[in-house]
Amino acid sequence: MDKKIIDLYGEYSRGSLDRREFLKRLALLAGGAAAAAGLLSVLEDNHALAQVVPKDDPRLQTGYIKYPIEAGEMRAYSAQPKESGKWPGVIVIHENRGLNPHTEDVARRVALEGYVAIAPDALSPFGGTPGTPDEIPALFKKLESQANTKNFVAAVQYLKTHPQTTGKVGCMGFCWGGGVTNQVAVNSPDLAAAVPFYGSQPAAEDVPKIKAALLLQYAGQDERINAGIPAYEEALKKASKEYQIFIYEGAGHAFFNDSNESRYHKEAAQLAWQRTLAFFKEKLKS
Repeated sequence: MDKKIIDLYGEYSRGSLDRREFLKRLALLAGGAAAAAGLLSVLEDNHALAQVVPKDDPRLQTGYIKYPIEAGEMRAYSAQPKESGKWPGVIVIHENRGLNPHTEDVARRVALEGYVAIAPDALSPFGGTPGTPDEIPALFKKLESQANTKNFVAAVQYLKTHPQTTGKVGCMGFCWGGGVTNQVAVNSPDLAAAVPFYGSQPAAEDVPKIKAALLLQYAGQDERINAGIPAYEEALKKASKEYQIFIYEGAGHAFFNDSNESRYHKEAAQLAWQRTLAFFKEKLKS
């Protein structure tokens, strides 16, 4: 597929273009409306099938925000209930594919449960997640671990002081984002609850720094990540930390991602989601 078309869809999926302008430009690139319609079905197939909460759901206020970090600003997708009130905050951290429609959809799912949810784009220091998937891995390799962690710890402070939050903040993340969630727990004493999905574990010596309650979700068929569970659990016990571990047998890495048909495990994903919501309700709303 033409790189210009992929880049155009990337702009649209990140919210830089409204649908009317996107379709107009797509038709020009494709050579007509009929050809554009065919391309659109290919471009949107996976994410459309996986979308649970529509982008324009009338119950939500959505958009893109920026919050301050040491090196400038981080861009993030934001979703929260439209009705007036104050809500706990939840950070949603994407996989190593960058901020995409699936992660934004997860943020909307969280928001519908009564939270101010933000999904930061880890690649903001490089201009944001590109529309061309082939460019993404190289950008992730450029991320410096400590600086990246600080960028997400800054999201905790953003939500803690947000005028429409209660000041309580949770964090959840998937794959790469699960590992970052663990690091946010280590480095942010203000974090109240953390839910890393199949994320790499922090160093044992860093575990005593954790203040947040933890809900650790793992796939049964995920040998590389699961190799770190025993040492993590031993350190958590030794430091008397509050945690729960769930391992979903029969599920593989990235089982929650319903835009990836080859990895999605419906039963595990639904149960993990129910547990996540119950955990956040207990830790952030009580």
